[in-house]
Amino acid sequence: MNKIKLHGFNNLTKSLSFCIYDICYVKTAEERDGYIAYIDELYNANRLTEILTETCTIIGANILNVARQDYDPQGASVTILMCEEPIDSKLIDTSEHPGPLPGSVVAHLDKSHICVHTYPESDPRSGLCTFRADIEVSTCGVISPLNALNYLIHQLESDIVTIDYRVRGFTRDVKGKKHFIDHDINSIQNFMPQDMKALYDMTDVNVYQENIFHTKMLLKAFDLKHYMFHTRPQDLTAAERDAITQLLWKEMREIYYGHNIPSV
Repeated sequence: MNKIKLHGFNNLTKSLSFCIYDICYVKTAEERDGYIAYIDELYNANRLTEILTETCTIIGANILNVARQDYDPQGASVTILMCEEPIDSKLIDTSEHPGPLPGSVVAHLDKSHICVHTYPESDPRSGLCTFRADIEVSTCGVISPLNALNYLIHQLESDIVTIDYRVRGFTRDVKGKKHFIDHDINSIQNFMPQDMKALYDMTDVNVYQENIFHTKMLLKAFDLKHYMFHTRPQDLTAAERDAITQLLWKEMREIYYGHNIPSV
């Protein structure tokens, strides 16, 4: 797409929201408590601040303010306000792409923020535990939060990912014409590298006329040992392994499709 000659600041707001899930099976109440404590510590406010700070580095933003909080009994939140960097405009990367892993991109941001909230939880009846992290990167100006796409998906353990991308508002060119989007896009998948797309089954639900894009991702590979906490699959009977596998897959499909699936 050819660059648009703008009248003043680019007023478009681009928001990228993630909902990332990690699923685990625990055999006992002690394992459940251990998993919740482990995941809560792994993604505490300090660790999340490090992840979001690195995200700011990747997209080239200055941090104005950091607010962070750990919650009792579990969960954490971090919000960072960002602003543009005082750099040579010739060095600004205005392209839309998934960004490096790891690395850095020089960018221009203003009136922008990034935030994350975590939700560890468990079902005591079935032994299923689910960790959810909600992340939003919202920017104004010529840069897109899509530049943080690659890093954030890889940074958290991601069995299921739902992503929403929306461009809001408008910007005006030098002739007075309003532009409601400033880049080509027909799917969030356009900005994912092939190696990432190979790992997940993906479904799109897009509203093109409203500049709203939604992609759901479900990890293809399944190895039971990666979904157990302390208990080893080889210590279970074949029937137990099969039952737990079916339970985990049902949980993952319900989250992916967004509705309960009747038990057979």
